[in-house]
Amino acid sequence: MEQNAGTDRELGIGIIGMGGFGLFAAQQFLQTPHTRLVAIAGSRREEALRTAQRFGADQLDSIEELVNHPDVDVVYIATPPFLHYEQAMLALNAGKHVICEKPLALDPEQGREMIETARQKGLLMVTNLMQRYNPMFARIKHLIEKKLLGEFLHGYFENYAGDEGLTPDHWFWDRSKSGGIFIEHGVHFFDMFAGWLGDGKVVSAQVVERPGSSAIEDQVQATVQYGTEEEGIKLVNFYHGFTQTGRMDRQEMRLVFERGDVTLFEWVPTRMIMRCVADEATTRALMDLFPGAQLNVTENIGGKDRVMRGRHKEFEAYQRIELRFGFGEEKQHLYGELLRLMFRDQASAIHYPETHRIITEENGLNSLETATAADRMARQ
Repeated sequence: MEQNAGTDRELGIGIIGMGGFGLFAAQQFLQTPHTRLVAIAGSRREEALRTAQRFGADQLDSIEELVNHPDVDVVYIATPPFLHYEQAMLALNAGKHVICEKPLALDPEQGREMIETARQKGLLMVTNLMQRYNPMFARIKHLIEKKLLGEFLHGYFENYAGDEGLTPDHWFWDRSKSGGIFIEHGVHFFDMFAGWLGDGKVVSAQVVERPGSSAIEDQVQATVQYGTEEEGIKLVNFYHGFTQTGRMDRQEMRLVFERGDVTLFEWVPTRMIMRCVADEATTRALMDLFPGAQLNVTENIGGKDRVMRGRHKEFEAYQRIELRFGFGEEKQHLYGELLRLMFRDQASAIHYPETHRIITEENGLNSLETATAADRMARQ
């Protein structure tokens, strides 16, 4: 396989597991120039048959045929988590790059073997943690690093997820197939906060079974510690409950700072509300960071009241304000854009292996390690 031939060389995609999300992702990936859907395997669903017809792709009977197809360069895996290891190893050993849906695998040992195999063969083994391509992710990272609202102190993520499509016999509830909620779903958010705060350590975790069920675990929560005693410890709480009717499915995360807080909405954050006290320079910096934001003045502050104190620190502010940002964003369009950005990033690295990537193999492994630690602690 010529990995240095430049971006004019056609990149062939093979997809394992063509369901509803597989189709959505494929439509985004194929908007990358010089990219073609070559083959589909691992599903005989109507979506798979129609997608093969739409894109002129081969509908193959076996995964072995797909990974050995001479025109396939990248294998995208969109199957349940318990299949990721076996299917990815087949693809890697056939010399194909791999992008798979989260999680990377069911346990870190499998994940490390997958990544080491890819490294030895000069291939990609990437987990689709598309959150890092969200402009909101970068804006919040800048807010934290530049300390525009002072030091970051505490955070939480709360996922009130719908379970209408998850029948009692769905693979999602089977830990041997999904790995449990932390591993199947939580990796996205462990990775997001690691991107903002650095590596974290799970310090507590709990799991709740649904009353009257056959061991259905539908709620989990964990606390992860970031930072050190010297630089200041930050605690973040993560809660996932798959308990809601679909129409009440919602997500919210809040980041608390010394001079205000930020609330983000949706599992891929599209909307933000910030409440803070700020001086003139900080207000300008915030409006530059969130262009077009709606600014509401809650209170004007003057005279001696401008000097404020908190955490035994003194600072000045001239207003208490609220910023609202991203409320005109169409979230489904943003999800599509993040998939396009993720795939283009990885495609560039296939054509030019020295290219810097926003998501690398380590993201998938590190988030899986955190999720596994939370899962184990919840059962102690």
